[in-house]
Amino acid sequence: MPAAPPIAYAALLRAVNVGGTGKLAMTDLAKLCVRQGFCAVKTYIASGNVVFTCPEPEAAVKAALERALEKQMGKPVAVMVRTARELQATLDGNPFPAVDPRKLLVMFFDEPLARSALAGAVTPDGEELAVRGRELFVHFPNGQGRSRIKLPKMATGGTGRNLNTVARLAGMTRALAG
Repeated sequence: MPAAPPIAYAALLRAVNVGGTGKLAMTDLAKLCVRQGFCAVKTYIASGNVVFTCPEPEAAVKAALERALEKQMGKPVAVMVRTARELQATLDGNPFPAVDPRKLLVMFFDEPLARSALAGAVTPDGEELAVRGRELFVHFPNGQGRSRIKLPKMATGGTGRNLNTVARLAGMTRALAG
């Protein structure tokens, strides 16, 4: 039987950066991915973003990465995995196309969020929220750093990237997909 064709993926690590409690050098992340058998591995900015190809399905990729990261980091690290097509669909489904992409955060989750997941959200600075499948879009009109937004517990287990980063990852995975 012929081998499955490789799939282009982006993996977004939760709470990983170059400093603080989730410190992981991107060169170490790339090496970890290569050890998992992933190909064409490239990291993007020092906040836990990596793209690669692999013939395995998303669930297997996620499980392998989380196991390897836990072994390396000594604690669980959540990983959200998306294909090139899914990242493009996220961009195409942007409910706030006219806003500054630096002020638009996309939070990625493993499972689709129910619209009720936002019940009780407090948006004191005019933040706008929209659920699209496994993504939550949050527009911060005054910037994320100044926001006093409070999200319900159901909407806090993902990992966020601004729209510019999502667009860059979509382009990188699209290039890998050929």
